[in-house]
Amino acid sequence: MAKAKKKDIKISTGILHVMTSENNTILTLTNEKGDKVVGGGTGLVGYKGAKQNTPYAAEVLTKHIIKQAEGYGLKDVGIVFRGPGMARDGVFKGINEIGTINILYIREDTGIQFGGCKGYRPKRM
Repeated sequence: MAKAKKKDIKISTGILHVMTSENNTILTLTNEKGDKVVGGGTGLVGYKGAKQNTPYAAEVLTKHIIKQAEGYGLKDVGIVFRGPGMARDGVFKGINEIGTINILYIREDTGIQFGGCKGYRPKRM
């Protein structure tokens, strides 16, 4: 069977979702409706292990994904951050070094903990 060809996708405005954890950084570019266009983690650009959560790895991944998205006609992007990782500066640096993409907005979407598990009882003295 022949492999199906990718549809011709044209987007001018997209949303870059940046999910950073303690171990990895994952970027997903979606259109305004929320459909994924391009995405991947820092392992996609060759980083393994502890190097995946560095700001430089996030910068290289951002450049890689933005260059792919420029082929689809991307001009403006909104950024949504999620998670406590270190990659935020690398994402901005990667977008600014390319220089052809306008940042429309920056939004923080990290969840806030509340409640949680029951703690340990205090020791008797």
